[in-house]
Amino acid sequence: MKLQLALDDISLVDALVLGQKVRNYVDIFEVGSPLIIEEGMDAVREFKRYFPEKEILADTKIVDAGAYEAGLAFKAGADYCTVIGITDNLTIKECLKAAVQNNKHVFIDTINIQAIDKRIPELERLGVDHLSVHVGVDQQAVGKTPLKTLKEVRKVSKNSSISVAGGINLSTVQEYLSVGADILIVGGGINHAKDPVATAKSLADKVHHSEIEVN
Repeated sequence: MKLQLALDDISLVDALVLGQKVRNYVDIFEVGSPLIIEEGMDAVREFKRYFPEKEILADTKIVDAGAYEAGLAFKAGADYCTVIGITDNLTIKECLKAAVQNNKHVFIDTINIQAIDKRIPELERLGVDHLSVHVGVDQQAVGKTPLKTLKEVRKVSKNSSISVAGGINLSTVQEYLSVGADILIVGGGINHAKDPVATAKSLADKVHHSEIEVN
C-alpha cells in the first residue's frame, strides 16, 4: 500500500518545502487541481524536478479533450493524471491512449458516480485499471465520507488499482486500511496538521505496515 500526499490549498513554494520535509514518508506527490489552476503545469514540472525519485500525480480532473489534456500532464512529468468517471467514454478512451503512448497511467475519479455497480465494470471494459474513490470537500462539509463507496468499488472491481481520498486523517485511517485500498490519499490531514512531518510519518508507518500484513 502507498501513501499519496494531495497538495491542494497551498502555494507552490510551500508545497515544495513541505514535500522536502516529508519525502521519506510519501510515495506519491499529488499536484492538486487547485494548485494546477493557480500554477499550471509548472507545478508538475517543479515537483518532478525536485523529487525525481517519486511518482507524481496531476489531478487534472479531465472531462473533455482527453488526449490533449492528458498529454499535457504527461509531458510535464506526471506519472498519473485523473479523469472524471462520469464524463464521456470517448474522452476516457482518448486519455487511455495518451497514457499508453507515454507509458503512463490514468486514474478515473469516481466523484458523483451514482451507479457504482454498473459504471465500474463498464469503465474496466474500456481498459481502465486505476480507480480513485473520491468524496469532494463540498460533500465532506456535510458529513459524507468515501468509505461506503470504497467498499462498493472494491466489491465490483475486477482488476483495478484503487486509491481513496476524502477527509482521511490519523483518526480515520484504520477504517480505510481495513477495506484494503492500494493507495491512501491524505491532503489536509497532513497539510493542516499541527505537526505535518510527524503526522506524515505516523500515517506512513500505518500504511506501509498494513501493506506488509496484507502481503
